[in-house]
Amino acid sequence: MKVLVIGAGVGGTSAALALQRLGHDVVVYDQMRENKPVGAALSLWSNGVKVLNWLGLGDAVAALGGRMDLMAYYDGHTGEQMCRFSLDPVTTQTGQRPYPVARADLQALLMDAVGLDRIRLGMRLTGIQDDGTTVTATFADGSTDTADLLIGADGARSFTRDYVTADAASRPERTYSGYTNFNGLVPIDERIGPADQWTTYVAEGKRCAVMPVAGDRFYFFVDVPQPAGLPYDRAADGKAPLEAAFGGWGAPGVRALLDAIDPAASLNRVEIWDIDPFHTWVRGRVAILGDAAHNTTPDIGQGACSALEDSFALGIVFATNTLGIEDSLRRYQDIRSTRAGDLVLRARKRAHETHAFDPAATQAWYDGLRREDGTGVIRGIVGNIEGSPVNLGGGILA
Repeated sequence: MKVLVIGAGVGGTSAALALQRLGHDVVVYDQMRENKPVGAALSLWSNGVKVLNWLGLGDAVAALGGRMDLMAYYDGHTGEQMCRFSLDPVTTQTGQRPYPVARADLQALLMDAVGLDRIRLGMRLTGIQDDGTTVTATFADGSTDTADLLIGADGARSFTRDYVTADAASRPERTYSGYTNFNGLVPIDERIGPADQWTTYVAEGKRCAVMPVAGDRFYFFVDVPQPAGLPYDRAADGKAPLEAAFGGWGAPGVRALLDAIDPAASLNRVEIWDIDPFHTWVRGRVAILGDAAHNTTPDIGQGACSALEDSFALGIVFATNTLGIEDSLRRYQDIRSTRAGDLVLRARKRAHETHAFDPAATQAWYDGLRREDGTGVIRGIVGNIEGSPVNLGGGILA
């Protein structure tokens, strides 16, 4: 088959690789003009890493990943340790060590694996036409390309999603989650937290967290509950919103993090939205994948992993089914839509609990952290991983 993939992010490039491994001719289009992904880094939990292993990238991904052996929570006001424990049970229970990775590094790895000659940048999708035999994509520059199927991995504001759900009883709507995330990269600094630890400071429904990634760097991400649509100009405002939100906290690690952030070098601001789960992912020879299908909050760290699961399932259905493209895409939808939607709702629930939208629930969570020995947190992390299709189907394309 010839396949068009719209979107060169983690979902699009991993889907392209899965289909290339089956011998298909894949071309990837993206409206970005260079590799500048939104967000500094991401969490690759065991299910996501397993997909990358299956795609033949295991050693390369391990080299990009930070060594995250421990997890700890601290009181943002005082710096007092609330809990600290090993993350080794995640590895032993799931069969794979998780890695935080810089998003640009992972995306560059995936793009190189697909082949830069197979990726067309600066191409914005403006039209889709499916005649029952082929699919034609039209782009903003007036050019077209025709293939046997089209995969829309074109993000949270997906053009392809609008096409796929045009005849659905109700159109999926994005919902603001109530908080803004600031993130970036800083050099590892033991004053913020140990180099092998996921360190999180919490108070007032806000958090400051760091994870280690390759290159002796921390990926930092901080959450500020606030209305949507507030103006922000990085050049003019810099880290002023962070000083306003966290400058009064007494934890020395938080002060060290704020001092380390260089807005000119690495600071992103992202309003956090998600989308109500829906199950219309396919229309004829067109399907959606990744954020286009299940845009989620980052509160359980499964956004990229869920996109990778999509790519795994897509590869499996085309490797094992022979009743045609439309049939295989419907099977992909059936495998993925319920699980992906469940993860969206879990993340939404977690966001509500941790950001003081219900102050009593957030205080109960803080109180629970002071009694936590790791058992409950590990159970939640592993629970998000256990339902992955990669745990059942590994090796089919090996």
